[in-house]
Amino acid sequence: MNRRLLKVVLVLVGGFVLLGVIITGGFVFAAVQESRDSFCVSCHTQPESTYYQRSQETKPVDLGSFHKTKEVRCIDCHSGAGLSGRVQAELLGFHNAVAWFTNSAVQPARLTAPIRDENCLKCHQQLTTREDQENHFHAFLARWQAVDAKAATCVSCHTGHSTDGRPEDLFLVREPTLAVCNACHNVLREGD
Repeated sequence: MNRRLLKVVLVLVGGFVLLGVIITGGFVFAAVQESRDSFCVSCHTQPESTYYQRSQETKPVDLGSFHKTKEVRCIDCHSGAGLSGRVQAELLGFHNAVAWFTNSAVQPARLTAPIRDENCLKCHQQLTTREDQENHFHAFLARWQAVDAKAATCVSCHTGHSTDGRPEDLFLVREPTLAVCNACHNVLREGD
């Protein structure tokens, strides 16, 4: 191989290695930053800043602030399971950062990546396996979802930032939750 070609190859390889280091470093930096709730709220305005402020109080007033008492961070709920879920959250965070720095961010921020069941099941998988009367709503959720594309999800009952729920009811809001219960019973009754 002649010297000129070798030089071009080395420059290209060096460029790719440098690009890889920059991208990897960017993801690591973002992962560290997004692990701090105060970082997330530094770009988001209302209503996220209100959610963050509530999480700083000693008495939880919503499911999000209750999770904070268990040392759960915003990113823990707002990213999917495993490395893939975290990378998707990082990419969304990158998109949001670009929008913020180019002054094209929409405030208040719109929820573009809803909380999916997999996000909740990272910590609450045991709820789907216990089949008894006290837990039938969790145990039958997958069955309902299998027969109805519009079936409820975890957040249909467990809204993270609503202050309408009571702590003794695990912050469920009674009327919407009853509507979800009735919808499930109607669909499963029709399927039997």
